[in-house]
Amino acid sequence: MSSPLENRSSTVLLIGAWLWVGLPLAYGLYRLFLNAAKLFV
Repeated sequence: MSSPLENRSSTVLLIGAWLWVGLPLAYGLYRLFLNAAKLFV
C-alpha cells in the first residue's frame, strides 16, 4: 500500500505534467484556428 503522502505527490505530479503539455498544446491549437479562420474570411 502507498502512503497518502506518496499518493498526493503522484497526483500533483500527474496534474503538473498534464498542465506542462496541455497549456502549450491548447495555445498552439488556438493560434492554429485563428490563422486557419483567416483563410476562409
